[in-house]
Amino acid sequence: MGTPKRASDSSFTTSSRGSSRDASLRNTLAGVQPLVFLSSSRVDDIYSCSTCRTHLAHADAVISKSFTGRHGRAYLLAECVNTMTGPPEERTLLTGLHTVADTFCSTCRTPLGWKYESAHEASQRYKVGKFIVEKARMVQDTGWR
Repeated sequence: MGTPKRASDSSFTTSSRGSSRDASLRNTLAGVQPLVFLSSSRVDDIYSCSTCRTHLAHADAVISKSFTGRHGRAYLLAECVNTMTGPPEERTLLTGLHTVADTFCSTCRTPLGWKYESAHEASQRYKVGKFIVEKARMVQDTGWR
């Protein structure tokens, strides 16, 4: 079967043994692109995974802080690095029917949120290609203080 892809790829399939999603994510990190480290003149301009502190996004990538994820508040991000995506699936969200793919930290495989693959309503198409990352799943990096 297939393996998870980086966020820039469109989809993946899972293996058929055991916990397929976990096994598939665990087995694909070897040989995958290296991590992206973001730089900024201010360390608090970078959001990182709350579990392993892998860089995820610049503060400039935040489009909105008024979204809701599965477990509470979430941010809409224009771009997000060091993530892997699951298979696209249709999901009815608060704003209507969307095709989304779950996203995971590429280092620790923590579920972060999802990526919008398509929107069925014209008014929601601005979200396509953007990421929802739950606030509880990321921290604003404070650097080496």
